Amino acid sequence: MRIFIIGFMGSGKTKRGKKIAKKLGYKFYDLDELIEKKYNKKIPAIFKEEGEIIFRKYESEVLKEVIAFDNIIVSTGGGTPCFYNNIDTMNRNGITLYLKAEPEFLVSRLLKSKKNNRPLIIGKNEEELIDFINTTLIQREQYYSQAKYIFDALSIKNKEIIKQLFS
Repeated sequence: MRIFIIGFMGSGKTKRGKKIAKKLGYKFYDLDELIEKKYNKKIPAIFKEEGEIIFRKYESEVLKEVIAFDNIIVSTGGGTPCFYNNIDTMNRNGITLYLKAEPEFLVSRLLKSKKNNRPLIIGKNEEELIDFINTTLIQREQYYSQAKYIFDALSIKNKEIIKQLFS
């Protein structure tokens, strides 16, 4: 089984993915970490030096590589499902799980974590961040909503996710 966790940046994909993988005895992969390892470059550097289009190409390539593994949980980047038919690739090759979060929650999480150098929000003040999240969520929802399972990122418990995945 392959489980792909999708959702906006700051929705808790990596944290939950690690915990669920541990409970299931699955291997956990963070797509951004795999990209950094393969291309020997940090994500912000790829964005700055090569641009978002090249980053999205790398992202799609690495996603296709990780599909070769079984019993895995993959935390994807927030934009992963929205490019190169990646949502279709994930749905054909595993189970997609969308951690849906309200913009207010995402703003509070991302304001705290801006030090993480997330390329799409670097340098944005709170008002710009709010606008970016609202606009981007509207654009991405058409992809996110294609997930097999949609869970409220704030209220769902990991054991409930596991129960639904295996029922």
